[in-house]
Amino acid sequence: MGQEPRTLPPSPNWYCSRCSDAVPGGLFGFAARTSVFLVRVGPGADTIPGTPPFRVIGELVGHTEKVSGFTFCHHPDQYNLCATSSDDGTVKIWEVEAKTVVTEHALHQHTISALHWSPRVKDLIVSGDEKGVVFCYWLNRNDSQHLFIEPRTIFCLTCSPHHEDLVAIGYKDGIVVIIDISKKGEVMHRLRGHDDEIHSIAWCPLSGEDCLSINQEENSEEPEIPNGKVTAQTPVTKGCYLATGSKDQTIRIWSCSRGRGVMTLKLPFLKRRGGGVDPTVKERLWLTLHWPKDQPTQLVSSCFGGELLLWDLTQSWRRKYTLFSGSSEGQNHSRIVFNLCPLQTEEDKQLLLSISMDRDVKCWDMATLECCWTLPSLGGFAYSLAFSPVDTGCLAIGVGDGMIRVWNTLSIKNNYDVKNFWQGVKSKVTALCWHPTKEGCLAFGTDDGKVGLYDTYSNKPPQISSTYHKKTVYSLAWGPPVPAMALGEGDRPSLTLYSCGGEGIVLQHNPWKLSGEAFDINKLIRDTNSIKYKLPVHTEISWKADGKIMALGNEDGYVFCCPVKITNPESPVTITEPYRTLSGHTAKITSLAWSPHHDGRLVSASYDGTAQVWDTLQEEPLCNFRGHRGRLLCVAWSPLDPDCIYSGADDFCVYKWLTSMQEHSRPPQGKKSIELEKKRLSQPKPKPKKKKKPTLRVPVKQELCDGNEEESVKESLGPVENGVSDQETEEEAREPEPPCEPIICTPAALGFEKSKSTINNKVTLLKKDVPKEKPEALIKKRKARSMLPLSTSLDHRSKEELHQDCLVLATAKHSKAGPNEDVSTDLEERFHLGLFTDRATLYRMIEVEGKSHLENGHPELFHQLMLWKGDLKGVLQAAAERGELTDSLVAMAPVAGYHVWVWAVEAFAKQLCFQDQYVKAASHLLSIHKVYEAVELLKSNHFYREAIAIAKARLRPEDPIIKDLYLSWGAILEKDGHYALAAKCYLGATSAYDAAKVLAKKGDAASLRTAAELASIVGENELSASLALRCAQELLLARNWVGAQEALQLHTSLKGQRLVFCLLELLSKHLEEKQLSEGKSSFSYNAWPADSEGSFVERVTAVWKSTFSLDSPEQYQAAFQQLQKIKYPSATSNTPSKQLLLHICHDLTLAVLSQEAGSWDAAVEGLLRAVIRSYDSGNFTIMQEVHSAFLPQGCDHLRGKLGDHQSPTTPAFKSLKAFFIYGRLYEFWWSLSGPCPESSVWVRAAHRSKTSTEQSQEVDSVSPEETDPKPSRTPELDNACKELLSEKHADLQNAQRTVAEVQETLGEMIRQHQKSQLCKSTANGPDKNEPEQEGESLSHPQNHKEEKNEPVSLPELTKRLTEANERIAKLPESIKTWPFPDVLECCLILLHVGSQCPSFVTQEMQQQAQELLQKYGNTKVYKRHYQTLYT
Repeated sequence: MGQEPRTLPPSPNWYCSRCSDAVPGGLFGFAARTSVFLVRVGPGADTIPGTPPFRVIGELVGHTEKVSGFTFCHHPDQYNLCATSSDDGTVKIWEVEAKTVVTEHALHQHTISALHWSPRVKDLIVSGDEKGVVFCYWLNRNDSQHLFIEPRTIFCLTCSPHHEDLVAIGYKDGIVVIIDISKKGEVMHRLRGHDDEIHSIAWCPLSGEDCLSINQEENSEEPEIPNGKVTAQTPVTKGCYLATGSKDQTIRIWSCSRGRGVMTLKLPFLKRRGGGVDPTVKERLWLTLHWPKDQPTQLVSSCFGGELLLWDLTQSWRRKYTLFSGSSEGQNHSRIVFNLCPLQTEEDKQLLLSISMDRDVKCWDMATLECCWTLPSLGGFAYSLAFSPVDTGCLAIGVGDGMIRVWNTLSIKNNYDVKNFWQGVKSKVTALCWHPTKEGCLAFGTDDGKVGLYDTYSNKPPQISSTYHKKTVYSLAWGPPVPAMALGEGDRPSLTLYSCGGEGIVLQHNPWKLSGEAFDINKLIRDTNSIKYKLPVHTEISWKADGKIMALGNEDGYVFCCPVKITNPESPVTITEPYRTLSGHTAKITSLAWSPHHDGRLVSASYDGTAQVWDTLQEEPLCNFRGHRGRLLCVAWSPLDPDCIYSGADDFCVYKWLTSMQEHSRPPQGKKSIELEKKRLSQPKPKPKKKKKPTLRVPVKQELCDGNEEESVKESLGPVENGVSDQETEEEAREPEPPCEPIICTPAALGFEKSKSTINNKVTLLKKDVPKEKPEALIKKRKARSMLPLSTSLDHRSKEELHQDCLVLATAKHSKAGPNEDVSTDLEERFHLGLFTDRATLYRMIEVEGKSHLENGHPELFHQLMLWKGDLKGVLQAAAERGELTDSLVAMAPVAGYHVWVWAVEAFAKQLCFQDQYVKAASHLLSIHKVYEAVELLKSNHFYREAIAIAKARLRPEDPIIKDLYLSWGAILEKDGHYALAAKCYLGATSAYDAAKVLAKKGDAASLRTAAELASIVGENELSASLALRCAQELLLARNWVGAQEALQLHTSLKGQRLVFCLLELLSKHLEEKQLSEGKSSFSYNAWPADSEGSFVERVTAVWKSTFSLDSPEQYQAAFQQLQKIKYPSATSNTPSKQLLLHICHDLTLAVLSQEAGSWDAAVEGLLRAVIRSYDSGNFTIMQEVHSAFLPQGCDHLRGKLGDHQSPTTPAFKSLKAFFIYGRLYEFWWSLSGPCPESSVWVRAAHRSKTSTEQSQEVDSVSPEETDPKPSRTPELDNACKELLSEKHADLQNAQRTVAEVQETLGEMIRQHQKSQLCKSTANGPDKNEPEQEGESLSHPQNHKEEKNEPVSLPELTKRLTEANERIAKLPESIKTWPFPDVLECCLILLHVGSQCPSFVTQEMQQQAQELLQKYGNTKVYKRHYQTLYT
């Protein structure tokens, strides 16, 4: 039976409010470093019967920095979707089955700290960042909404499960707000009570506030203050409970209907075996919550030391809770818990999954509160793998988090039976080796050069060798003792421990006496072989099981297989020349393992990201494993399954894989290695911005030394997450590389010195924000005293102490056997003696002095000390990590090499960006010839002026970046209203059209004229003409006639408009002279040639001829054709008078041009359009002035010009004549009424009105002849009025009025229906399914009328509309073509005239008017006036 493939994943990320989630059906995911790992839980995991039902099934890979948030979509049809947020600034949406990104957005400008997928809206993802900005992103429509609620740091947010628009947000300072995203983030409640970070928010699973019986007055410890504004119609009126967990050690239950807290739960201090946790240390707490969906009266929370509590909320006065796994020891987490998420399996089993700082993922049965299973994880690189040759299946894993894992891979009950060993390790475990025969004896080596032995069957601390390597321990091996070991008879162990360090020394340790000194055997190895040439540097060693062949891994990527000759057991080991070379890897070899099942089969692990299985006898590659995302560091063959191999890498993973399942046979040739290197370089690195985080999320790192905290401290050299990147491997990526080997440095950690200095840097991170008074004075004082103040002070102690220093120094210098343990301890305590002893002690002294400078806030002195050591690269790295790079440090960077200099400048530029010094950062990027990066940096931060200057100076003129800069800057300036500067940008981008358009945006005359001239210069003639016309119209409003003509002179195409403006000026002057305009203008007119004699038309044509050189019919016709293309909308009573005059003059200009060109048909139509405009606008004065100026003798002279009566223009002539008579009729009537006619008899249509002021003006304008009417004019009046009393026109107008009334009634019915529906929905709640009521009789539209209250049905209205349209259709087209004065209005005027002077209107005429009123005057307005006339 084959074993189930397994994965030991990286540890879940720490200090995130939501970085794990689960969906029904058994799918669980958690964020680890830059990825998300997916775990199948329940029957779907397909595990071996009897083992815990879970399996790691995959990984979501795509982010380049730490994943800070993870959430599934909890809608049943979208369980396969999830969202992640990352410190790289993106939010990605994933398809889980395909493990691909569906979409992503990078809306946030700051670090994202909270994320949630709305449980109510299936495509809404809400995220918040550290600056308080919230983004709502709708997946399906790819739309987003920006909300800025509070200028505070967001710690967590949770969408309401009951209302789709409500989101609860918790802030760093303890404030909780509930917002409505549909109201642009309006705050519905502001909940105050917590005084520290909000770690978790949980909504009650039941809507309403009936599930808990809470006394409203019980919460006496907090003030009864309403927390926010809640109106009567807010969506939370019904209420719901909300629970919040805070770093202030309390859980609070809030009432949303009341906007206040109703219950406070204080965490208990539980006594645990092995010591408790100090309750005063707030950094030790992360309080996360889960409100069970099926148990609304219970609440799950975390506690101080990793315990989980189930609170009973039914008895609020007792504060009762139940401890998870209370009956079983060792089942709880040993460190604080960060996330809780429920999971319902396929068999409907309710589980709870938790992630913790102890790097375990635990699953709890909510029915029994017991732990079902545990998934261990790795918090560092997997440096070493070793199977026990005695306890078969027992796999030891050396991890960079300072712990050794021992995994029983053969456990039947638990696939992940893992034990942790951390005591005495205190550093990255880089090498492991089991004793070949002694059970439970495990040798380990660390990155600080330590070698030790662990007894895995006891709880005792390990034995540590007294001899340290100066650098990382790369390899351990048990082998026969070298005879030159000079051990006494009987004291010789059968096997000794060999260790290989990064400094190139191989030490042999006596396992029986580790306190004794180890021996260097490099010299013996050389002496036993006659080797003349220089051997390559070895990085790995592995003995074949039979002890006959040793494989050596070399830094150049080759593997040497060396047979070993042993003449007798007492003789030394002899290593021969290599006889097999296995080539294929493209980077250094980091681990080798012989197969215990096959003869001559070997597996190798390499920095090229793959593991390769070889047949060494045939020198052939067999299979290649490419499952890791990083560089492989270790590999081990399963002792039981010949097909199974375990491998570990710097991706924090250990994989178990089968050789028979691999599709590749040999390592990739370069490409795969390069891709892996790019992935590794894209992983998170320490950045200067992290210095801002200690107050936010880095308190993690200050948990010094309780249990295994002490060991994880030294691993914390990388990102803020729990998992730690390998510092030295990041260094390697910045060093020069030969073309065939992407990585040439050793796979180990930094030396002891760098590890120590990094720890010191951490301390500085916490203390550097303390304000310092007079820093310059302090620095000068420090410098004046000493660069080594601690050593100086120790040399000024008492005489006895100084004498003791001398004795210790003499003992250390002149001891023949070397310094013993006591002397070493004395030297460590008296570090200042390093000035007089060896270099290692001097380094320790410099380290202590540097730490002191950092603690006192003097990093520049620390940098100088590091420079004394010659570690310029280390200085630059340390300064970059803390954001303390300076110009002087960067100036020294070239001393360390070109690549270091480039890296230092880039790091300094990033630091300057975080300090908002973007221009200086760009200048530094230019120093390393990164022009595009500098320009993009300035552009992204809106320094467009500087970006353009650099781009123009350093890039080719045709480079598209320059145009993009101009356009981007222009768009921003245009948006801000800086139109002139925006126009310059568009001109710079050779987009002159846009420049002219943006200049014209302001709309004033000066801007329009400049825009028109600019458009003319660049050849945009059409745009220039349009802008010039707009400019002239603006000047026209100010009565600047001269300026308007000058603007129109810019284009010959506007000559027709000049004629219109000329006529308008003459007409305005004419009206002003007659005192009919709206007030006299203070502006001067153009100096047109004055000709007071002759008609108005003759004066106009004379000016045209003299000024515009119009003297031939062809010129008049050309001007007519130019103006005829321009159409203006119809006039209404709301049309401004100046605009109305311009439109009327346009029509009159067309009429005069047609008349001069001999086209009398067009002349009549132009005059008629001008009259109709004045009539439609209700301006009787203008209409009469048009008549007097253009028809001084009436319309009869036009009859002969039009030809026969069948001319197409005849209807237009009749309408013009009718309007002329209509005007004369009113003047005649007013002459009879005296100077002050009653306005009540002025009957007009609804869209026309007449003021008494205008009437009085019109009365003033009546000629003397008309003020003294004579009986002799009665026949003329009768003949003229017959033209007005047209029954066909009366019929048409009546039908049109009927159509308008029906349409108005229908509109009122619709409005009343909508109003009634709105009232009904307000009273009974929204009801979208209520059917519309059609055909129903509604009396509402008629209720507001004075005379009619009868209901009108919809069929009746439809019938009226149909009949009116049929009547209109039957009338001839000649009647419908042109407007006609209101016939019924004319009838009323005639009847009024007849009532005042019966002799002026014949009885026949009065009878005809009465008949027309009776037949067609069925509307209310005409009936009222008709009744007033005859009562």
